[in-house]
Amino acid sequence: MTSMYERLGGHDTVKVAVAVFYTRVLADPLLAPYFEGIDLARLRSHQAAFLSVAMEGPDVFAGRPLSEAHAGLEVAGEAFDAMIEHLEFALVDVGVDAGDVAELVSRVRSFRDLVVTAR
Repeated sequence: MTSMYERLGGHDTVKVAVAVFYTRVLADPLLAPYFEGIDLARLRSHQAAFLSVAMEGPDVFAGRPLSEAHAGLEVAGEAFDAMIEHLEFALVDVGVDAGDVAELVSRVRSFRDLVVTAR
């Protein structure tokens, strides 16, 4: 059985999708403040590893657990939703078909409670 990661083009597709994703995110006035002073190269690497795992690819993620990494950031639900929307559009932009986009976005959306910390 072929994993989503393999089906979508593996590392090359993930790398391009993450680049498109962060271009969109950093241009969004709601989201850009969350990333001020952040090492974006490191963040892109972590995001690529996270998406690889979400796509059933190699588990090379060496970062902190999501809840720990987002603790204290006061990520609002609205910001999480905007990130998901940018991810969806980035995946479409790099040629991922609609069914795979929906499946991957659903997987990532399932982590909402670990990321959204603003109550």
